Amino acid sequence: MILSARYAGGVTTATYLITASGPDRQGVGAQLFEAIQQLPAGACDINDVAQITIRGYLVLCVEVTVDAAETAEHLRARAAATGVIGDGIDVTVTAVEPDEFMNGKRLLVTFLAPSITSGTLRVIFDAIAASDATCERIVHLASYPVDCYELVVRGPHHGRLREALTHAAGEAGVDLAVQRAGLHRRSKHLVVMDADSTLLQDEVIDLLAERSGHADEVASITAAAMAGEIDFAEGLRRRVALLKGLPASVLDDVRAQLRLTPGARTLLRTLQRLGYVPAVVSGGFTEVLAPLLADLGVDLLEANRLEIVDGVLTGHLASAVVDRAGKARALVRFAEQVGVPLQQTVAVGDGANDIDMLSAAGLGIAFNAKPVVREHADAALSVPYLDAVLYFLGISREEIDTD
Repeated sequence: MILSARYAGGVTTATYLITASGPDRQGVGAQLFEAIQQLPAGACDINDVAQITIRGYLVLCVEVTVDAAETAEHLRARAAATGVIGDGIDVTVTAVEPDEFMNGKRLLVTFLAPSITSGTLRVIFDAIAASDATCERIVHLASYPVDCYELVVRGPHHGRLREALTHAAGEAGVDLAVQRAGLHRRSKHLVVMDADSTLLQDEVIDLLAERSGHADEVASITAAAMAGEIDFAEGLRRRVALLKGLPASVLDDVRAQLRLTPGARTLLRTLQRLGYVPAVVSGGFTEVLAPLLADLGVDLLEANRLEIVDGVLTGHLASAVVDRAGKARALVRFAEQVGVPLQQTVAVGDGANDIDMLSAAGLGIAFNAKPVVREHADAALSVPYLDAVLYFLGISREEIDTD
């Protein structure tokens, strides 16, 4: 028996882990807690409770601190008396040291890939063990269109744990997010995403450039700007100048041509249904994006405005450039407008002009992004499904598919 604490009055206590396991049936939990309730008044503290059922097999664990007069044999007998034991279910009672794995705070570790194997899990769990951490809970969030697991991990060295997990994720070929645990996961959130190559598969200005006859020139400038090789604002002005003379009706044509990223509708629909607020902050153009987002139910948009005179694009902007710093400012402004702290904001983007926004958000997610962007993000997704963002919010596939 391991003596672990003392009640007021100097009574010696012991801590036990009571585990009921076997084929699940109704009433097991009620019977087990009835046995615990029958302990002498004031002589029992429930420290923790956890339960999981897989394919009809139940494991229910209760950690209790009790008067040392209560032995493991006594506790098991109490469980047997209330009917817990039987029909394939057994109860084990093990003396434990309550502080054995209590050093450090909890982190949430989410990782996903098209397929996760036992070898993948071994690499991740090796990293956890090497960081003097322990996994307290495993949840299988999704099995399609990607495989995704969320772990609750406790350890004293968060920096070392993050570094080890990042290295392990690269070795195992999985996308990874490491976040602080807490009730904030289910609080109201603002989710801000980039448009071109994030919410959309296309780059709007490239589509406009095709109609202006300057596709190659614009594509070259776009690539350099997204890679951080040239200033975004300067690059945007140079590209917009090449659109001079296009009729404004082309904007409607381009909008009709746009393709949403796979999973985009599911992401927006799920966020809205669960009370999250979606927003778009884009280096693209309001004239193209606003009608599209209105159809998707997205009310918050910050983007550039094109100057149009007599139904023709002038080759100039009619607003200040929404650049890298402008995107971050828009995130902050939207958070204030919605009424959530920055810690409860999520930013999703792929280009260098998204870096400040990703850094300012409580969780910055690089979506199929350039290496320079991934280096500044809290998490990265390399799968082609935008609704995978939901897994980093702890939302399971079952919740996504619920009408």
